[in-house]
Amino acid sequence: MRVILLGAPGAGKGSIAKLLTQVDGSVQISTGDILRGAAQAGTDLGKKAEAYMKAGDLVPDELIMGIMETRLQEPDCTKGFLLDGFPRTIPQAEALKVLLNKLGIKLDVVANIEVPREEILNRLTTRRTCVNPQCQAIYNVRTQPSKVEGVCDKCGSPIVQRDDETAEAISHRLDTYSQKTAPLIDFYRQEGILLTVSSPSNEAIVNTLMEQIKG
Repeated sequence: MRVILLGAPGAGKGSIAKLLTQVDGSVQISTGDILRGAAQAGTDLGKKAEAYMKAGDLVPDELIMGIMETRLQEPDCTKGFLLDGFPRTIPQAEALKVLLNKLGIKLDVVANIEVPREEILNRLTTRRTCVNPQCQAIYNVRTQPSKVEGVCDKCGSPIVQRDDETAEAISHRLDTYSQKTAPLIDFYRQEGILLTVSSPSNEAIVNTLMEQIKG
């Protein structure tokens, strides 16, 4: 399957993408994870992107599009891909459309995941992430804590609250999403491939998406 997942930060795009990868081997592509890994590794791209991410701002398009063109041509994308957190703006969507046409790739569906703002604030301010760039497991101090406080169950590395997941940074990210990313809903509605889903259950959202794709 070839799917774009839209939704505000904390809407559950990453969790839903992981469930979908188990269906047919499609690979989850998260620009956020790629950029954070680059920042922790101290690469040139990471250094450029880190300042934007810490402020909760969007990383410039020229950095993102370079990543995406390379990533979509890697062998693991032949079974399909799930774009998690990309595109984020109309110019990115237009650039992605050109890129997919160039690569001969057709999208199956664009899923718009709707979650109330207060629920998102609740989720993200209690979220903790493993600092190991090869792991980056996600926990929640309220609903899914690690077995040992502050320590990742999977690799033993520290788990921390990310700089962009404080209440102030999250509010800024949500405002940025509303201003710059929400217009994508209309863009993909006009393309005829938008599906809006709203459910407290990620499994129910996955089932709805699979029904749409199978048609």
